[in-house]
Amino acid sequence: MPVLAGCLALGGCSDLPHIVPDLSHRAAAPVQLVGAAGPLSDAQSRAVLDRLAGRGPATDIFDRHLAREDAIVGSPLTVGNDVRLLQDGPATYRAMLAAIAAAQDHINLETYILDDDEVGRRFADALIERQQHGVQVNLMHDSVGTLGTPPAFFDRLTASGVRVLEFNPVNPLDVRKDWELNQRDHRKLLIVDGRTAFLGGINISSVYSGSSLRKGRRPGAAPADGALAWRDTDLQLQGPVVAELQKLFITAWAQQRGAPLADRAYFPPPQVAGREVVRAIGSSPEEPFSLIYATLLSAIASAETSVHLTNAYFAPDPQLLAALTAAAGRGVDVTLILPAQTDSWLIFHAGRGHYAHLLEAGVKIFERRGVILHAKTALIDGVWATVGSTNLDWRSFLHNHELNAVVLGAGFGSQLQAMFAKDLAASDAIAAGPWARRPLHLRLKEWLAGLWAYWL
Repeated sequence: MPVLAGCLALGGCSDLPHIVPDLSHRAAAPVQLVGAAGPLSDAQSRAVLDRLAGRGPATDIFDRHLAREDAIVGSPLTVGNDVRLLQDGPATYRAMLAAIAAAQDHINLETYILDDDEVGRRFADALIERQQHGVQVNLMHDSVGTLGTPPAFFDRLTASGVRVLEFNPVNPLDVRKDWELNQRDHRKLLIVDGRTAFLGGINISSVYSGSSLRKGRRPGAAPADGALAWRDTDLQLQGPVVAELQKLFITAWAQQRGAPLADRAYFPPPQVAGREVVRAIGSSPEEPFSLIYATLLSAIASAETSVHLTNAYFAPDPQLLAALTAAAGRGVDVTLILPAQTDSWLIFHAGRGHYAHLLEAGVKIFERRGVILHAKTALIDGVWATVGSTNLDWRSFLHNHELNAVVLGAGFGSQLQAMFAKDLAASDAIAAGPWARRPLHLRLKEWLAGLWAYWL
């Protein structure tokens, strides 16, 4: 079997843990938030949470999700954050480049793909300009993700004073720790001056140059030049949560044994920037299990009204499948928006191999037309939202370093729901009857792709 051969070649397979959310022992413990001045008192925390709950429906749904999120050990729930939802490359790049241009102390950039193309060179020029004006730039890029980027591209950055670190080099002669070819840095993170951060699914590449909602054409229609736009989602964050993201970057840099970072104000005094409660969640293969996987399963398990997922690469493990079908079975509206076109043939068909089972269980499946869907978002019961780099596949939950933000409350939830509705309007429903009659060659592709699902 191909999967067995892959396991032997790369030193053995690991399994996703069996996670059973059991939070009864935490029910009586008050949820404590962390603000700009440190931990809030119980009374202060309760006041913030009451305000958030009051912006949603008059139910206990928010408190249930809050208890679930608080029960999972990890970074704290932070209050006083501003969260801006960004759709597609052009809007995200404009915001990122504006933040870079305004940097005064340091810039930390972590990315999977950084191409030597028009967009990549624009970012390189912006980083070099800031470095030449005394701003320390630290860049960490994944070795596999930048395999096609010429060394000269990074040499130019290094020559300007930018500290460049290649994550887990493919070349075993270049490794600084144990050679783990299968472990990749899939995170996308930009931090400017310790006060503003960007995260999500967008790499730095010209494939994101077009918008999925260009003026002059209807949503979902193909661009005039025939190339498909990439549909993705990012967040721009300010407030205390940025310090948690900074910790994740610095920890990853140290674990990769990069040169000591220059002494800069990486943790400026936190400031209140808004009213959102946000949690930063990083995961890596070195941990016992993915915190992102655990918190997503927990949120789905507690869903009462809706589970709305948009994801680029869908190859779920049995436990995630069970959580989705169980939610649909208890009457929850479980709706998935998945790609109709993709840049990954194998994972596309591996995911489609689960459609029949999901449709039979009552899960609604839609495929986004006219774009390359690359977004990774989830909205549950309208109050628990996450945006990040994590796909719904084995690779993201087991082999990759990933990064997500969880935002609690109906205010941000309504923004993400509006974005979900726009994507839904530009998607085609997969009906159980026609799907059961799909051609034999599609079934064969699903079977073949399923053999490799663990490694995709």
